[in-house]
Amino acid sequence: MKKLLRAWLPASALLGGLYGILCAPAHAAVAITAFTPMQKSPQVIGTSIDWTVTATNSAKSSLMFRFQVAPPGGALAMMKDFNLGLENSGVWTPIKPFVWTPTGPEGAYRIQLTVKDFKTGQNASKTVVFRVNPLAAGGMPAVAATANPLVALFSAPACAAGSTIRVSFQETSLAHPANATNWVACDPAHTTTFEIAGMYPGTAYRMFAQTMTGGSTVDGPALSFTTGALPAGVPFPTFNVLTAPGENTDTADALVLHSVTRLGHGVDYPDVATDLAGNIVWYYYPDSVNHVNLLTRPLANGGILSLEYDFAWTPKVSGILMLRQLDLAGNIVRETNTGIVGHQLTEMGATDTGPCIAIHKPAAVGSACLGSFHHDAIQTLNNGYTAVFMDVEKIFPAGTQGDTSGLPVDVLGDLIVVLDRNWQVVWYFDSFAHAGGGTQLDIGRRAVLGETCVKGQGGCPRISLLGTGIAPHATDWLHSNSIYYYPAPQNGTSLGDIVWSSRHQDWILRINYQDATGNGDILWRMGPCGDFTFNNIYNDLWPWNSHQHEVGIENGGAGPMTIFDNGNTRVSPPTGAHMSSGCLLGLGSACKPNDCNSRGMAVTFDESTMTVNPVLSQNLTYFSTAMGSAQLLNDGNYFFLPAIVAVGTNKIDSYAMEYDPKAGTDTGTKVLNIQGTELYRAWQMPDMYTPPIT
Repeated sequence: MKKLLRAWLPASALLGGLYGILCAPAHAAVAITAFTPMQKSPQVIGTSIDWTVTATNSAKSSLMFRFQVAPPGGALAMMKDFNLGLENSGVWTPIKPFVWTPTGPEGAYRIQLTVKDFKTGQNASKTVVFRVNPLAAGGMPAVAATANPLVALFSAPACAAGSTIRVSFQETSLAHPANATNWVACDPAHTTTFEIAGMYPGTAYRMFAQTMTGGSTVDGPALSFTTGALPAGVPFPTFNVLTAPGENTDTADALVLHSVTRLGHGVDYPDVATDLAGNIVWYYYPDSVNHVNLLTRPLANGGILSLEYDFAWTPKVSGILMLRQLDLAGNIVRETNTGIVGHQLTEMGATDTGPCIAIHKPAAVGSACLGSFHHDAIQTLNNGYTAVFMDVEKIFPAGTQGDTSGLPVDVLGDLIVVLDRNWQVVWYFDSFAHAGGGTQLDIGRRAVLGETCVKGQGGCPRISLLGTGIAPHATDWLHSNSIYYYPAPQNGTSLGDIVWSSRHQDWILRINYQDATGNGDILWRMGPCGDFTFNNIYNDLWPWNSHQHEVGIENGGAGPMTIFDNGNTRVSPPTGAHMSSGCLLGLGSACKPNDCNSRGMAVTFDESTMTVNPVLSQNLTYFSTAMGSAQLLNDGNYFFLPAIVAVGTNKIDSYAMEYDPKAGTDTGTKVLNIQGTELYRAWQMPDMYTPPIT
């Protein structure tokens, strides 16, 4: 792609504009004045190391800080990518202190700081070697507490090459079945350390390593560990079991991970995992601005992806500007932000990804800028890549999408950004580059229910370009909410595509991704007025999904496709003036009597005949206006989450539900229902190490 000359600038650099870049003094210099660990080397595995970090810049413009870490004998990998520095009396420091908590093998680590002035291009780097000692010693295992009272570190001695090792743990009271971590390859030269998670607070446990060689398993010495109490300063949610597990419940998937939204209840609850009785066995309380985050996905072998509220590249704007991978104890594994991602996109030739703060008001037609991360981030997009949604705001001519104000129109669109293993941008999809009609996105097709946004409106992204000279409402065109990597694209290749859900178009779309080599074409649109025909064998008055969430194709892409059907379009009057597409009017009544609720759906589809066939269309008995989850469990049952259910005045609940499907029908029997607080998503899993593959 053609690179642009325009750079992504921090707020302080904007004052100088492009002239300041071209006329930067030739003697400008960046210097690191301190990069020193506050705890002396060596320290034992699991110790948090705080660092003193300072720098100077003779150019008097902003500095950005990046931290990379190399394990013993390994290459440097990005831990925290370039982000904002703050200046005080000529001394620059990172906006947040740098803390590193090693949980890998013992040995000599290299920690590298790079400080860069993106206005002048000047930078400086410094590398410090820090030795980490093993937690286990003398050929015996060891266990230690972490900063999270429900998570322990278990360290096992070195074991033979070719073998694998894990840790088994169980309450000493034997009140519940034993649990276990994932298996990992043995390291004959180093100890192996595991984070033990999924334990009840204030409870004694017995844990030991298990080593497998050639199908034979040997148990190591058992150690005792007692978890701490839930911290008094954290406001934990409570759960009420309305339908208890029974003989048809998938009790092997014995844990529910709850991603809390914090959007409407006014309490910054942590994300939690519970057992099927609603008892808390894990939590994550983000150390970010206002403790606000959005847990998007649990990760295989432990850990989470989280979109977090913080600052990026300018202290003038905050929001969901951070993407973090965290381990089970809550330590940052890697982190990037909207500032550096936007800079990389612009360097790749993207034209809609500059900073909103750089656009002069009123914004001219064609102006566009990058907003926040939102809704979804997934990993294992083949090769360990990560994909994430980002908001894009763009100004279109008067009359776009039916606006009658006579003024230019602010339209909210989306980017899908793919990061490599080191979280550098390698591919992107820009919804505004696909507005040509046909199988692409038509910019004239407004949101199905005519959704709009203004500044500060709940459920909307940050709005930056509205104001004098612009139509009074931004059109919330797509409102994309889930990404799925489609590893079986049925096109004769081994390369995968992206399937994504657009809530406000009532569409599920497939993008030509081809493992970061695709051209980004939209290959099909599934939903009302899309490219498929629904085989309505159960005579449903409204068979299609609408305003759906968390779409995934189960069984590694073999199917079925699971969908949480919020049903907003189906529940809305189908003849209202807000309906933008005439084809929707032929679908009959909005919903059956006593059936104006959200549904748990599963379908199969055939790309050769372009048909969709129903598998499940379960009335969930609650109407979830937004959010939600859908998942096929290991025993063939389905898990669904009506996430935003209004209950009385100023109260919102969620319901984690499991259904046992009934053969020959598109319905099932409810076999679990856990009432909780307002959620974004939830997943039913065997443990904290084995998430759904969707």
